[in-house]
Parts: sequence; structure tokens; C-alpha cells
Amino acid sequence: MNAKDILLQFKNGLFDRNPLLVQVLGVCASLAITTTVSNSLYMGLAVTAVLVCSNLLISLLRRFIPEQVRIAAYIVIISGFVTIVEMVMNAYMPSAAAKLGIFLPLIVVNCIILGRAEAFASKNTPLPSIIDGFAMGAGFTIALLLLGAIREILGSGSFFGIQLFGQSYTPIGILTSPPGAFMTLGCLIALIQYLKDRLQSKTKASADQTHKDVKNKEVEPNDL
Repeated sequence: MNAKDILLQFKNGLFDRNPLLVQVLGVCASLAITTTVSNSLYMGLAVTAVLVCSNLLISLLRRFIPEQVRIAAYIVIISGFVTIVEMVMNAYMPSAAAKLGIFLPLIVVNCIILGRAEAFASKNTPLPSIIDGFAMGAGFTIALLLLGAIREILGSGSFFGIQLFGQSYTPIGILTSPPGAFMTLGCLIALIQYLKDRLQSKTKASADQTHKDVKNKEVEPNDL
């Protein structure tokens, strides 16, 4: 596996196939915990840890897991790592674990993790599977941080709990509610799609111009 393949995997995870902003996976937990940036960060790191570890183990065991029970086996593996992450957070970051609440153990049924297990880890060797877990986890974490930053800054007037605007600022309270979460996510998805379309248009225009230049060179008469 070369550097180009690694960069492509990270590009897919961060932009082209971002789990939340492009594939729209893991929406329930994402909308529930992104009222603050700190909650978004804790959830993103927890999901990334489970993604990397489960991808690695599933990749190592992919030849030994029977086809008929593969989904059940994946869920058992994922639930084991979720339990480990939950125990570590309860031991060393109890306040963060309390803030995430029920959504921390519910990582077990997060479709991002099960989807990467089925679509990638079960078909690839350990190193690409680890990188895929990091890439998808990083993309999910960045999406959560964007969502959480917008909602906390505009909805509460703070960032990581630090007040930014003073007493005169009137928070947009709806952004801290479920409807505000849906609206913010919709705007972010629309922005990502707009940027992707612009990039594709520029790439296509550049390719067309290059093709036209080459064609013009071919029809130019040779020096007499």
C-alpha cells in the first residue's frame, strides 16, 4: 500500500464519502449530542476508536468467520470494543461519559461501524482496514465538530463552554433543539454538495480545455 492509496482513503473519509455529510449515516446520535463542541469531540473520538479496533480484528478474522453468521459476528466484535471504550471513559472521563449518556453504548448499532466492517474490513488486509477506520472516523469527527460548533456558537453564544459575545448577545435558541439540529445538518450537507459540484465542474472544464488544446495542436500545419 503506497502513499497515494493512503491519501485517497483519507480523501474519501473526509470529503468524498464522509459518513455524516455525504452518506448521511449515524444521524440519530449526531443530532442528539452535537449541542456542544466538547460532546461532539468525545463522540467522534469514541466512534473512531471503535472503528479502528473493530476494522482491525474483523480484517484479521475475515477468513475464519462463516458467511452465514458474519453480521452477528461483526456486532459481537463491535460491542466488545464499545464496552471497552465505555469502561475507559467511565473510569478516566466520567463527566464526558455522563454527557454522552445512552448514546455511548448505542455506538454498537451505529451503521457507520457495521457498514465499514461489511464493505471494507471483511474484504481487505489489516493495514488498509486500520487506515479506513482512521479516515472514516476522522471524517465523522470533523463533521460532528462542524455541527457542534455552529450549534454551540450561534445557539448558546459559547465555544467549548467559554462565552464569546457577552451579555448583549441573544442566542438562537432553536439551534440547540432537534429542529435546529436538522436544519444545521441540512445546510452543511447542501454546502458540501455545492463544493463537490463546483470542484467537479472545474475539473471537467480543465480537462475539456486540455483536450481542446491538444486537438488544436494536432491540426496546426507543420512548418513549411
